[in-house]
Amino acid sequence: MIKLIVFLPLLAAIIGGLGNRMLGNVVVKTLTTGLLLVSCALAWPIFLGFLSGSTVAYVDPVLTFIRSGDMSVDWALRVDTLTAVMLVVVTSVSALVHIYSWGYMAEDPDQPRFFSYLSLFTFAMLMLVTSDNLVQMFFGWEGVGLASYLLIGFWYHKPSANAAAIKAFVVNRVGDFGFSLGIFGTFLVFGTISIPAILAAAPGMAGSTIGFLGGRVDTMTLLCLLLFVGAMGKSAQLGLHTWLPDAMEGPTPVSALIHAATMVTAGVFMVCRLSPMFETSQTALNVVTYVGAATALFAATVGTVQTDIKRVIAYSTCSQLGYMFFAAGVGAYGAAMFHLFTHAFFKALLFLGAGSVIHAMHHEQDMRFYGALRKHIPLTFAAMMAGTLAITGVGIADVFGFAGFYSKDAIIEAAYAAGTTAGGVAFFVAVLAALLTSFYSWRLIFLTFFGEARWAGSEHIQHAVHDAHDHDHGTAAHDAHTPHAELDPSDEDSGHAPSAHAPGADEEPRGTAGYHPHESPIPMMIPLAVLSLGAIFAGMLFHAPFIDAEHGIAFWKGSIAFDSHLMHAMHGVPAWVKLSATVVMITGFLVALWAYILDTTVPSRFTGVFGGVYAFLLHKWYFDELYTILFVRPAFAIGRLLWKKGDQGTIDRFGPNGIAHLVVGGGAAARRLQSGYLYTYALVMLLGLAAAATWAMTR
Repeated sequence: MIKLIVFLPLLAAIIGGLGNRMLGNVVVKTLTTGLLLVSCALAWPIFLGFLSGSTVAYVDPVLTFIRSGDMSVDWALRVDTLTAVMLVVVTSVSALVHIYSWGYMAEDPDQPRFFSYLSLFTFAMLMLVTSDNLVQMFFGWEGVGLASYLLIGFWYHKPSANAAAIKAFVVNRVGDFGFSLGIFGTFLVFGTISIPAILAAAPGMAGSTIGFLGGRVDTMTLLCLLLFVGAMGKSAQLGLHTWLPDAMEGPTPVSALIHAATMVTAGVFMVCRLSPMFETSQTALNVVTYVGAATALFAATVGTVQTDIKRVIAYSTCSQLGYMFFAAGVGAYGAAMFHLFTHAFFKALLFLGAGSVIHAMHHEQDMRFYGALRKHIPLTFAAMMAGTLAITGVGIADVFGFAGFYSKDAIIEAAYAAGTTAGGVAFFVAVLAALLTSFYSWRLIFLTFFGEARWAGSEHIQHAVHDAHDHDHGTAAHDAHTPHAELDPSDEDSGHAPSAHAPGADEEPRGTAGYHPHESPIPMMIPLAVLSLGAIFAGMLFHAPFIDAEHGIAFWKGSIAFDSHLMHAMHGVPAWVKLSATVVMITGFLVALWAYILDTTVPSRFTGVFGGVYAFLLHKWYFDELYTILFVRPAFAIGRLLWKKGDQGTIDRFGPNGIAHLVVGGGAAARRLQSGYLYTYALVMLLGLAAAATWAMTR
């Protein structure tokens, strides 16, 4: 069964990729989607088996991979509780994304290539989560990097998509270099790359030292930090996060698949898989905690000023990944995986819901040109509301709660219960990030679905209306249209909608007469309905086995380092700690309601007073500008120097080009001697005889 789950997506990718247009859109879509649904259907019984306790961990060998000296690598598929959780996450989201793409990509001419890339990505991710050794994990790790490059740059005719794909690939290479060094060091220390063998021997290496960069450092701290660098790149943690927002250049289903539930969670999965290693180094755990907390806060602050609907959700993903990492850093690996599990449902729902909004608004992604859409796309509005209630953590203790209410609140409580300095910092940062999460989530809802209809300022909508008019009247005339609504500078700075010439809430925007947003087709609505159920019920149904002190030990069965004492302490924190997340959630909602519904002048007035803060957040803390100065420009300068002076000026000049010029010059000289006249050849012969005679006489 596990082999079918893993290799059916590979089979789909191969057949769809090689068959491509020869098989046709319908055949490739049917094949790839059908095989993913089979993988998903086979994965859930495995997860439910571990949930009920009827299934035990096992390893299914595939083949002998590498034999080199002392290193032995067998390709095998490990199935335990941690793997089972990831199997249902990856296959469920991937299958739903395949179904969703039937509607979203219906007009794209390269659908076979797109669906093949999706299946290839799913296979690589499944190889990663079923790996029994670090080399196999690295294979899947690099596989998802390749597939993400292909998917982000799927619309390769767009320069921005190509740039985003290259950026994602390069930034991840930085993290993967650290990850590979960690694998090399682990093999050097333990003499094996088998994950079970490494985890069994890790406690014995606690306190030992190893030579590194001319000094002696703690062995396990060094190995864990090198491995964590890989997690930082793949999961977009602060410092190696810059690729994630730009990756929104790919199609929206790609955003849901890569940036919600699968690739970006690979780093969290790796840290939890190797949790016994990390438990041997408190320093490494503290680094994981601080980096995760800093990422959660950074991304949440930036998300508050974004106007692109997909970028708001992208920074939200980055922030939620920070929650998962600092949960692992304080030792609450069960809570980290629980949030990964629930986050997969509600974040995929938000991304796909955003895709439905973009589809309805003719590919307009700027929320400043939305408004009043709840009346036009009510089903999408309901789905987005479910996702927003889940991510903001709405719920009533011991009665009912959306998914995030159980998982995110558990992380906040675990950070406080850890009782460490790092845990205390993470707790206060988490509460502040929860406040910002509530604000930017409700800001997205209010700008998109409430208020005035502001479509007149959108060039995408204008073009759609004009094209429709041209089609209806059979003429390309219609130039005397209403000009686009101009953004007031204060509106642009505030991220709020344009106010000039805006119609009333029930009035159709000028310049868009005849255009009415419409619900997405059924293939796009089915995944939204399924994911809505996950966003509503996943936390309530599964919180006990994931994080309960008693049920957790039986559920995880040693697949992660489960601290039952911390989980027990988490449930015993003071009432004000338990209520803190709810209080800030309500506060964020009220602030967003005030600024974007009750008094829409608040954002422009705020940016007028705190322009510096707004600019700092709008430029994403100036990380891109800083990296451009420190790395991009020097790299391009060195590249130009090596190209112009090294390659062209030296190698080409004195190498192939120089030899070619020498041959050409010699040929020109030879042509002058080959005149065809008898006296020329006689002269050459006499000169030759004279030279030979001179040489003989001097001898």
